[in-house]
Amino acid sequence: MPSLGADMEEGKLAEWLVAPGDRLARGDIVAVVETQKGAIEIETFEAGEVLELIAEPGQTLPVGAPLARLSRPGEEEADAPEAGSSPSRTPEPALEPESEPVAPTPAAEPAPATPAASAPRPVHVGPSPGQGALASPAARARAAEAGLDLAALTGSGPGGAVLLSDVETHLNAVPAVKAAPGKPATKGKPGLDMAEMRRAIAAAMSRAKREIPHYYLSHRIDLQVAQEWLSATNADRSPDKRLLMGALLIRATVRALAKVPELNGRFESTEFAPAGNINCGMAVAMRGGGLIAPAIMDAQDKGTDETMASMRDLVARTRAGRLRNSEVTQGTITISSLGENGVDTLFGVIYPPQVALVGFGSPRVVPVAHDGAVAARVCVMATLAADHRVSDGRRGATFLAEIDRLLQEPESL
Repeated sequence: MPSLGADMEEGKLAEWLVAPGDRLARGDIVAVVETQKGAIEIETFEAGEVLELIAEPGQTLPVGAPLARLSRPGEEEADAPEAGSSPSRTPEPALEPESEPVAPTPAAEPAPATPAASAPRPVHVGPSPGQGALASPAARARAAEAGLDLAALTGSGPGGAVLLSDVETHLNAVPAVKAAPGKPATKGKPGLDMAEMRRAIAAAMSRAKREIPHYYLSHRIDLQVAQEWLSATNADRSPDKRLLMGALLIRATVRALAKVPELNGRFESTEFAPAGNINCGMAVAMRGGGLIAPAIMDAQDKGTDETMASMRDLVARTRAGRLRNSEVTQGTITISSLGENGVDTLFGVIYPPQVALVGFGSPRVVPVAHDGAVAARVCVMATLAADHRVSDGRRGATFLAEIDRLLQEPESL
């Protein structure tokens, strides 16, 4: 079970998306895990063949508990542990291959297998009594919760089985889904427990304020040039291709890290580990309350249009509950922007184990001194919350000043 948050202690396996015998490449989606912040798609960071699914859908497991066992590429399934071997082996890390393959059993009449060493069982997707549709247990439970008839869905799983993702896709495409009898309507995303999310946020932020020595800086940035460039660029574009100011703010922040790289990384255990790539977290407000900050992965390699596309994609998948674990766990810096909510300044709390959070208030027209006269110009208040163990006020000031400079040249972002 991977750790999907600063204070996550356990997670519930909602659904397997693979079965024994499947061959995986690094980065393949293998399962869905439910956490306090919703359903997260789990990627494998090892290539190999699925030998055994250890955990069952519906199980709640502590972080670090093994979920499945893989072979290394090229290993045969005969390398699995012998039948009758001791079940008290040291648990393997979740979704990782065994460090040492066990020698194959010599040819002999096999001894009766113990329950711990029995053959891997495929995930059951067959119909339950009284139900004709093929569906995974997680999909069946979710459909029952939403009062949805599985027979009305087209499945994307083995043999046309309906998976949890098929149910969620259908629910998100329907304007209003009638709740199952006896179940109260849930505010926000269906099935998302807002009280649990609030507890998770409180735990992470309490840890941050307790362990991280924050310092704060603020700086007003003139966005008039950026706003004029944005208007001219969007003039001939269709609505789905238009850029938002948020894309420029992210691009300027990402590029400014080249000048102050110590703000990009993670402070884990007792030392800071600078990050080679920039996985830029983006705070996304959930409908009905709550906040998740998934990362735009490898943001340093994306231009303004690619960044805008990534923003749209992340927001849509966050609110649909279809994020990947890498997007939730591998952020190296976070940006929080209030957009048009009408608040001037945001002072954020660093999301551990990151070491910096950049906040942007609402852009607004204000009187400023410009070219020796007072003029009405679009400005935004930018703030930095940073970890004093890694940087100091002077370096933080250099960072905010660099963001300002880059936003005066929006065409270069």
